[in-house]
Amino acid sequence: MKGRLSAGQGTAMLLGGVLGPGMLVLPQLAAEAAGPASILAWVALLALSAPVAITFATLGAHYPNGGGVAAFTGLAFGGRAAAVVGWWFYGAVPIGIVAGAQVGAVYVAAALGVDKTVVAAILLVAAFLANAAGLGTSGRLQVAMVLLLIALLATAVVTAAPHASAANFTPFAPYGMAGVISAAGVLFFAFVGWEAATHLSAEITDIRRATTVTLIVISVLYLSVSITSIAVLGRAAPLSALLATGIGAAAGPIITVAAIALTFGAINTYIAGAARLGVSMAGSGSLPPWFAKGRTPHRSLALLAVLTAVIMLLPADLDTLMRATSACLAAVTTAGVAAAVRILPPGRPRNTAIAATALSCIALACCGTYLAVPAALSLIALPAAKP
Repeated sequence: MKGRLSAGQGTAMLLGGVLGPGMLVLPQLAAEAAGPASILAWVALLALSAPVAITFATLGAHYPNGGGVAAFTGLAFGGRAAAVVGWWFYGAVPIGIVAGAQVGAVYVAAALGVDKTVVAAILLVAAFLANAAGLGTSGRLQVAMVLLLIALLATAVVTAAPHASAANFTPFAPYGMAGVISAAGVLFFAFVGWEAATHLSAEITDIRRATTVTLIVISVLYLSVSITSIAVLGRAAPLSALLATGIGAAAGPIITVAAIALTFGAINTYIAGAARLGVSMAGSGSLPPWFAKGRTPHRSLALLAVLTAVIMLLPADLDTLMRATSACLAAVTTAGVAAAVRILPPGRPRNTAIAATALSCIALACCGTYLAVPAALSLIALPAAKP
């Protein structure tokens, strides 16, 4: 592996993995489900995501490894479990980055008047090229994208805030607790991404610090955007409407830039993590040994690019792609925090992992029939797995 990521670059990679293009629409979807009480769903999920994030940071600090969650699972439960978890993540990445690119492409295509499929393809190619140039290049580009994104979201909040009205918070919970639960189900898509950074744990200078800063930043951004959206608009509306209220006609170009930053940041982090996972999987026999030759991620990166191109050609709709990805990542997260219960030292680290495992099992159960996707990937992994 070439180069190490500084704490700042590591934080940017984590932020890119968690902050995705769903930020453009999730405040609206949550408000539609629960009204102003959707804020409670945001707060609850932020609180619930903390044990998962902290557990993965602790694992990364104790066992830095490009294999990420798969490597941790192998330490706890053996080679077969590691192979299965590795394939859950590796197989989910091409599906997930295509879905993410499609979400961001909708906004860019609408603003520029071009085909959204072309925009999605350009975003994906750019992320693959950045990773092919090396992790240092990818990390520096990620820092620029994340700083731009934070500035854009802050602009949306600050410029719209003077138009806030307390009357917009009544009725606070028009759909009761059922609405809050429904909003939480939608918002789950905003809280995946912690598992992707574990594959970079050996290359992030201080993964615990990066995780802490990321938790603080996403808490401020998520809550400020959701609260301001309701206070200003008093209804369900996308982020573009919030920007339009604050700065008028300039909102169009700004939301286009935000869509690019959100999309690139997310897919860049997942590609970087999966490319390094592929090397680890090849070393353990879950992929052909050729992919570990030279201990560089370029062959694994090429395989990911081919799989991504195949997914792009499939007729699956966006909803299917997102739910299939979520099922795989929920399975990865559950396996990782369960492994932490077994291999982390007693005391606070293990207790945090126990809490994270309980919460992850709930999220896993919510995936329903889409759990068939990680089940199918298990059938690919097991024949080549070593005990």
